[in-house]
Amino acid sequence: MQNLIDNFFSYTITGLTIGAVYALVALGYTLVYGVLRLINFAHSEVFMYGTFAALWVVTLLGGKSGGSVGQVVLWVGMMFVAAMLFSGLIAVLLERVAYRPLRKRNAPPLIALISAIGASFVLSELMGLRSRVAAVVGLDDNLRDYVRNSRNNAGMPAIIQPQPIFQVGGYHVTNVDIIVIVGAIVIMVILDQFVKRSRLGRGIRAVAMDPESAALMGVNRDRVIQVTFLVGGLMAGAAAVFYMLKIGITRYDAGFILGVKAFTAAVLGGIGNLRGALLGGFILGLAENYGSAVVGTQWKDVVAFVLLVLILLFRPTGLLGESLGKARA
Repeated sequence: MQNLIDNFFSYTITGLTIGAVYALVALGYTLVYGVLRLINFAHSEVFMYGTFAALWVVTLLGGKSGGSVGQVVLWVGMMFVAAMLFSGLIAVLLERVAYRPLRKRNAPPLIALISAIGASFVLSELMGLRSRVAAVVGLDDNLRDYVRNSRNNAGMPAIIQPQPIFQVGGYHVTNVDIIVIVGAIVIMVILDQFVKRSRLGRGIRAVAMDPESAALMGVNRDRVIQVTFLVGGLMAGAAAVFYMLKIGITRYDAGFILGVKAFTAAVLGGIGNLRGALLGGFILGLAENYGSAVVGTQWKDVVAFVLLVLILLFRPTGLLGESLGKARA
């Protein structure tokens, strides 16, 4: 407990930073659940593919520490473009291959849930199976080593060097902390306005509220669902960029634990509620850090799982509890 008291502001800022990543990934869970009443467990792998896309584009562009301001802006901008497009593409393909055929056959929800879990493992192992390519394809030495080590951690150079901006209670808040926290909030506001004010956003809310009535009013349900997966994928891609800027390391199963925590954040805030996902992400990040300060860092993941169980037991509707379809216009 004394550790938490002595380093309270340090744990708070770092908790908000990782909580911002949880929140953006949680948006994908809450969007899909709001429209389809489906927990898309493969969404964690959509995030993981975004981390690799960000890593690949930085490597391709020769990103390194100590670059000029123009180079850093270019690298970060291309990270967002690559990660969001790649994650969005994976999310759309996931909906087309794993969920749409089941929906056309009116499969029960349990079958869709099993398909989601299976798709999660498939996507994860596809990234891990790069290690098999070296055995059958002639590759140059550097690429062969990279492919063979595809199940190991893959690191990205710190293209943005953490620089202290201001101090809070003895903790130096860095430029990376500010970029991640403020960036997540800005993206959340943009998404909130998109769902509220755009034509596609109104379609998403209509399908979430009453799919049959929406169809009678001329709303193309399949198109709305596809857009929902695309938007969720874009959010996961943005989260992947912030994750790589802050953590800088990924691997083929990087999305598993983080996905469970993002799902916890969605449930905590009220799954199906966009603002709840943001609130839940920040609260979970803080709870994790505070818990690890009290009981030890080795229990950090346990804190998230215990919190999930407590939420499901005592407030399964979450803190806000308002569904996407009932959100105010």
